[in-house]
Amino acid sequence: MNIREKFGQIFEPGLLSEIENKSRQIQLQEGEVILEAGKIIREVPLIVSGSVKIMRVGENNKELSLYYISGGDICVGAVTCCMERYPSEIKAIAEEDVEMLAIPVDLVDIWMMKYITWKSFIMRSIRSRMNEMINAIDQVAFQKLDERLVIYLKEKSRITGSPLINISHEQIAQDLATSRVVISRLLKILEDNQKILLYRNQIRIMKAL
Repeated sequence: MNIREKFGQIFEPGLLSEIENKSRQIQLQEGEVILEAGKIIREVPLIVSGSVKIMRVGENNKELSLYYISGGDICVGAVTCCMERYPSEIKAIAEEDVEMLAIPVDLVDIWMMKYITWKSFIMRSIRSRMNEMINAIDQVAFQKLDERLVIYLKEKSRITGSPLINISHEQIAQDLATSRVVISRLLKILEDNQKILLYRNQIRIMKAL
């Protein structure tokens, strides 16, 4: 895991040395849980490679997809909770194989005061995630489900860096808070319009999308 290659243009040498010496390097497989809702956060994930889905867990353990983070991102949901010493309000799952650095929560505060590049990085990350949350709210409030589905598929393809998405209709339905039957119908329409190709638990994004 080459930390300096990934973050050398973002953080100053002193901070890079502390990250190397004081964080844990972790490798996770697709589907592994990184953060559990309701649990105390003791380490904050800094993603080196791969992608992670951030979700809100509601009543009856119903999950709502909020946003994705990938290589070079930090989980700001974990940052805000740990700074106030609150239990996690989010759930984070590896969307694909992930390499990450687990940073002790105490260092998150210390580095904010010690390193200007760390403070700027955290502020940019919070602003970016806030914009994504606003866009997500706008989609739910103002866009039709078929439009949200297209945006969802494009974002999944962007995050994974591949036009072939490994996902079931049921998972898409959960992420978009609707039923599998509705999603299957909308996906079939997209396939009929030659915008996607459907396989078993896979979707290939075509240029026409």
